[in-house]
Amino acid sequence: MKILVTGGAGFIGSHTVVELHNAGFESIILDNFSNSEKKALAGIEQIIGKQVKYYEADVNDSTTWDKVFTEQKIDGIIHFAAAKAVGESVEKPLKYYRNNVSATVLMLEKMLEHQISNLVFSSSCTVYGEPDSLPVTENSAIKTATSPYGNTKQIGESIIKDTVQSTNNLHAISLRYFNPIGAHESCLIGELPLGPPANLIPFLTQSVAGIRGQLSVYGNDYPTSDGTAVRDYIHVVDLAKAHVSALNLLLKQPEGQYYDFFNIGTGKGSSVLEVITAFEEATNLKVNYAIKPRREGDIIAVYADCTKSKTVLGWQTEKSLKDALGDAWNWQKKITLYN
Repeated sequence: MKILVTGGAGFIGSHTVVELHNAGFESIILDNFSNSEKKALAGIEQIIGKQVKYYEADVNDSTTWDKVFTEQKIDGIIHFAAAKAVGESVEKPLKYYRNNVSATVLMLEKMLEHQISNLVFSSSCTVYGEPDSLPVTENSAIKTATSPYGNTKQIGESIIKDTVQSTNNLHAISLRYFNPIGAHESCLIGELPLGPPANLIPFLTQSVAGIRGQLSVYGNDYPTSDGTAVRDYIHVVDLAKAHVSALNLLLKQPEGQYYDFFNIGTGKGSSVLEVITAFEEATNLKVNYAIKPRREGDIIAVYADCTKSKTVLGWQTEKSLKDALGDAWNWQKKITLYN
C-alpha cells in the first residue's frame, strides 16, 4: 500500500516514513523543504535500505495534488506539512492560516476528487488551550486557542470532521501530539531546525554543543512545582509508530464515514527544569541556562491521558524521557561534527 506523507522530510515525517516501511507500507513524500533538508531523505534511505520516491512541491499548489494522485495509486495520506512554531504564529498569523488551513482545505478537495479515503491528520495538544484540569483527556474542553498555531489545528480538525460527515466514504483520524523530542537511534535522522530553534530540546542541545548561546528558560513564575512550564515530552519514534497504528485502524473501517481523535503523549508532565536535570543525568553534561520572561502564547502546563490511544489504537509509548534526551544529544553530536 502506498501512503502519501506530506512534510515527510521533516522531523516527525521522516521518522514516520521509517516506521511505515517497518510495517510494510510504501511511502511517497511530498515536501517543499521550507523547514526541512534533503539530507533527511538520504538518512531515511540508509535506514530502510531503499530509495524513497518524493515530490518537491508545495501543498498549497493545486496542480501538485493532481500530479501526485495521477502518477501514484495512493491508499492514504498522513498530513504533516504545516508551519509549527507557536511564537512565530503570533508574529505571522497569516502565514499559519495559509499553510495550515488553506492547504488542508485544498488537500481534502483533491482527496474527494481523486477518491482517496484515508487520512491521518497531524494535530496538536494546543487544541485544548489552557486546560481546566490535568491530565488532558479527549473529553477535555476545547478552549480558546492561545496562539494562531493552536487555532489552525482546531480549525483543521473541524474542517476534517465536517468533511467526513458530508461524504459517503472518508475515514480520518486526528492525532493530538504532545511534545516530540529525540532522534532515531541510528543518528541518521533527527530534528533539523532551520535557524534558531523554536522548541526547547534542539535549543538545549545546540546550546550545550556551543552552536547557540546560553539556553533561555522562559518563565519561572508559573504555578507549577518549580515555577517553570510543564509539558509531556514524547520520543519521536514512539510518536511515529502511533501514525502506523492510526493508519491500520483506518484501513479496518468499513466503507462509510469515520472520524476520531487521540492524544499521543506519555501521560507524564515534566517541567523545563526537570528536563534540564534529566538531560544532565543522561549525558553527564552541564546545561548553562538563564531565566527569562514568559513568552506570549505559552500555556502553564499540559500533559496527556492516553487511555483511549492504548485501548482503541492499541498504542503506547516505549521510550523514556532520558532515552529521548540521550538520542537527541547523540544526534546533535553527529550533525555538529559533520556540519
